[in-house]
Amino acid sequence: MNGTAESGVVGRLSTLDRLLPLWILAAMLAGLAAGRAVPGLGSALDTVQIDGISLPIAVGLLVMMYPVLAKVRYDRLDTVTSDRRLLLSSLVLNWVVGPALMFALAWLLLPDLPEYRTGLIIVGLARCIAMVIIWNDLACGDREAAAVLVALNSVFQVVAFGALGWFYLSVLPGWLGLPQAELAVSGWDIARSVLIFLGVPLLAGYLTRRLGERARGRDWYENRFLPRVGPLALYGLLFTIVVLFALQGEQITSRPWDVARIALPLLVYFAAMWAGSFALGRVLGLGYERSTTLAFTAAGNNFELAIAVAIATFGLTSGQALAGVVGPLIEVPVLVGLVYVALWARRLFATPDDRTDDDRELSPTRTGGGA
Repeated sequence: MNGTAESGVVGRLSTLDRLLPLWILAAMLAGLAAGRAVPGLGSALDTVQIDGISLPIAVGLLVMMYPVLAKVRYDRLDTVTSDRRLLLSSLVLNWVVGPALMFALAWLLLPDLPEYRTGLIIVGLARCIAMVIIWNDLACGDREAAAVLVALNSVFQVVAFGALGWFYLSVLPGWLGLPQAELAVSGWDIARSVLIFLGVPLLAGYLTRRLGERARGRDWYENRFLPRVGPLALYGLLFTIVVLFALQGEQITSRPWDVARIALPLLVYFAAMWAGSFALGRVLGLGYERSTTLAFTAAGNNFELAIAVAIATFGLTSGQALAGVVGPLIEVPVLVGLVYVALWARRLFATPDDRTDDDRELSPTRTGGGA
């Protein structure tokens, strides 16, 4: 992509999209400040639960994911499911490379902090099913591919999370002569998380497109309806960030050195997973859109599941829970930055993507709606 094209991309961004890093930083600071300044706010928010699921976070995530999943063209999913290179690469990156890399980084950089180390390993096992959808959309990734890969990884998460937790916390350390840990998590808890945070918005998005196109046609749906609901994705994201950081604001701000120690392996992990996956997509000839989708689905993590498992197993004030909380503290700004890296790296793909510009409706980030 040449300089003129890049200028055109920036020029079509809405104000909300153009200042996204500023809004996210403001949301993080607001959440941290509120959690620190308002006594008992974190505890009060944490009590608003339904069957162990944080209601404020659930609402934010559902509002965030619905507009993006409503934009997916579900009649094109067969073009993704037939791409074996993409599917196999995603499974290997998410369920072999990702957990192994986090295990190695946790032991290498936190050898003297067993609680934080265990928490990071849990984060590495929880593959992303929520925020990755919006990072992919902001970077002009393949929406249909993102929907398929997230669904595929969700199935594997239900099946493999407990087994991999046992392997990386107990079996592998035992083989290496390292201290072991135990992880208590039920398959139903994981399945419930997947059904709520992916199943509900996916079904809502699918039904909205089917019923909307049937009633008013595709042109009205994509050029009138989607631009109206598109901004809800970023509003939901910002609300989720405020709530998440308000929940743990006091704990994070009162232990800055611990947060810094936890942040280092996370920074290396996100950068390495994203860059390696993006490069792999280019080598495999997947094109920019699917390489971007592969990179973000491999680099993101399911912070809600990781935090819930850490709290249920080790307690709310445990080091494992703090490591889970620091996960999104680092992931959010890093992956936002990688959105811009991805857009810049678009020029490295000499061959055009499978779809034309006319197929990629709305603005480049497709959240604000105006092209």
